[in-house]
Amino acid sequence: MQVFCDFDGTISIEDATDMVLSRFAGSEWEDIEQQWKQGLIGSAECMRRQIALVQASRADLDALLNTVSIDPGFQDFLSYCNHSDLPVTIVSDGVDYFIRYILARHGIEDLPIIANILTHRFVHGRESYSLSPSSTTAGCMSGSGVCKCLVVKSAELQIYIGDGRSDFCVADKVDLVFAKDKLADYCVDRGIPFVGFEDFTDLLPKMKAILPSAARGHRALLHSKIA
Repeated sequence: MQVFCDFDGTISIEDATDMVLSRFAGSEWEDIEQQWKQGLIGSAECMRRQIALVQASRADLDALLNTVSIDPGFQDFLSYCNHSDLPVTIVSDGVDYFIRYILARHGIEDLPIIANILTHRFVHGRESYSLSPSSTTAGCMSGSGVCKCLVVKSAELQIYIGDGRSDFCVADKVDLVFAKDKLADYCVDRGIPFVGFEDFTDLLPKMKAILPSAARGHRALLHSKIA
C-alpha cells in the first residue's frame, strides 16, 4: 500500500508557488494563470513561463519560503504512516525546491518528492530561475509538468490526498481518495467516491478507521466504506 500526497494547499497552508509569484514576478504571472485556467495552455507551460518572471535573490526567495506554514497535523500523520509501514510520496505540480525547503524548515527531510525541477543561475549579472518537468513523469497527455496519473500507476493499493485542480485527473485512478476544497467538489460532480477532510488532524482518524479493510486487500470493501 502506498500513500501519495499533494503539497500546495494540502500539506502547506499557503500555496508557496503563488506566494513567490505574487511577491517576485509582477502582475504578468496572473495573465499566464488565466490562460491556463481557460485551457489555452497546460500547467507545465504555465509554470515554466511564470517562474521565468521571478526576480529575486536566493536569499529573498528563502526568506519568503520561511513564512510558509504546514498543516499542524501533518507530522502526526507521517508518524502514523511510518509506524504502519505506509510509504508516503509527495507528488506535486509545484516546485521541488520550494517543497524541500519548506519541509526541511519543519524538520522533514526524508520524503520522496516528485515535482517540477527548479534551476537557479546567474545571467548577465543577475539571478534567474527556470523550471523543467520532473524527469520521471515527462510527456503528460494533459500538459502537466508532473503526470500524477503516471506516478500512481501500480498494482498496489493506493491512497491519494489532495485539494486542487492538479489532482483532478488522478482522482479516479486510485483506490482511496481523501479530498478537500476544489478536489472534493470535483469528486462530487463526477461521482468519484472520496473521504472529505478539513486538515490532517481531521484526516488521520478517518484513515485509521478505513485502513484495516484496505490492508487485507479488499478493494471492494474499501470503496463501500467511502461511497
